[in-house]
This record gives sequence, structure tokens and C-alpha cells, in this order.
Amino acid sequence: MPEIGATLREARMRERIDVSEIEAQTKIRAKYLRALENEEWGLLPGPTFVKSFLRTYAQALGLDGKALVEEYRLHHERPSEGTMEPIVSPSGRSRQRSRGGSGDGPSRGYVIAVGSILVLIVVLVIALVSGGGGGGSTTTTTTTGHTKAHKTTTAGSHTGAPAAARARSGIVALSLTPTSAVYVCLLGEGGKKLIPGEELQPGQSTPTYHARHFLITLGNNAVTMYIDGRPRTVPASSQAIGYSITKARGRKSLTPQQQPTCK
Repeated sequence: MPEIGATLREARMRERIDVSEIEAQTKIRAKYLRALENEEWGLLPGPTFVKSFLRTYAQALGLDGKALVEEYRLHHERPSEGTMEPIVSPSGRSRQRSRGGSGDGPSRGYVIAVGSILVLIVVLVIALVSGGGGGGSTTTTTTTGHTKAHKTTTAGSHTGAPAAARARSGIVALSLTPTSAVYVCLLGEGGKKLIPGEELQPGQSTPTYHARHFLITLGNNAVTMYIDGRPRTVPASSQAIGYSITKARGRKSLTPQQQPTCK
């Protein structure tokens, strides 16, 4: 089987999805997504988080998350990091049953302590994956010491939907990365003000917006536009620059009279 990181990266590039878009879908920070692609396990919070992140990232790309988690367990997870069960000999088990559960097994205090730790780990996983809020509810089930986080979406959400499904629906994904200070007025469907006439600073990348039709006015060309994950530069101009962006027609220039003003 190919390397875990290579499998994730190739699937994302094949679908032409930007890391920031996956971050918006899964609520997993971009630095952790890049760590998964580069197999930099030391940059991730721990084995429990790695397995949860792998499963969620794989589902977002339409991959087999269970197979990637198993590959990680076999080749990268040290035995001490996994869930360990007490070793009890058959005779010991017989004595335990005959004594009503007492004997060589773990003490009640030990079981309570381990259970408390597992509950804490589950809470941390939920908080980190959800990112303090987002587009779905999280259902957690615990079986024989193994924690599995299952992401379920609310009605109308599309977490993990492949790019092909968005293409069929005519939805465009758009984000902006300024290279210098630039004025931006961005309207979505129905004239909704997504960026209501603000000056963006370099390094202040926007979220990834989704709509069937965008109208945008730029004060200058100091910005890179990511349309469906593809970077598009803006030609230099002595006046404001405007575009209409749809799935069918792509990026079309607007006259000064057609450009939105966000007033």
C-alpha cells in the first residue's frame, strides 16, 4: 500500500482541493492536515488524535479511512501508545469467576482511573475536531477501551462531499490570499455581502466561500484568487478590477458600471 501521506496528498491534488478547503470542511487545522500529508507524526497531539484526523480527512477525500488508520497502527503506532489490556492466565480467570470477580484482576480504583482518562481523551478529540463549532454534530462511542469518533452532518450540510458533487451542482469555491494591502468587495448569491468592502492585509487569507455566483471588486491586483482550488492571478490595472465568477462561465471581467460597490 502507498505511504499514508502520499495517498492523502495525491487524492487531494487529484480532486484539485486546497488544504484550506479541507480545513473548512473537517474543522481540522491546516497545520495538522499538512502534518498528516508529510507524515510528521511528532507535530500531532497524539495517536488518538492522529487516528481520528486520518479517518475524518480520508472521508472528506472519499478514501477508506479504516484502511489508513489500520496502516498507521501497523507501521507507526508504538505498542505503548495503543490500548493495553491486562494479561490474565486461564487459571487466573477461573479463580476470578469462582471468587466473584476478585483475585489477580485490576483493582476497582484502577478501572475508574482508566475510565476517567478515556472520557477526558474523548472530550479533547471532540473539541479539537469540531474546532469550537461547525457544520455538524459529533457522536462518540467507546467499545472495550477503543474510542471511535463518528462525524454526522446536520440536514443540508455537505461535509466530506467530493469536488465532483459540487461541480454537478454548479457551486464555485472561492478564497483570496493578498500579497499586499488590497480593497475587496465580494458579493455572493442574492447580493449577500461576504466581504463588505474591506482592506485585506498580506497574510490575511480569507475562508473558502461557496456559491453559484460571485461578484467581486478589487482595488488593485495584489491578490491571488483560488477558484475551485486553482490559483488565478489578477492582471495589473490603473483602476478598480471587477469579475463575475460562475461554474459555467468561469471568471469574466466586469465594466466599472457593473462592478459591485458594497455601499
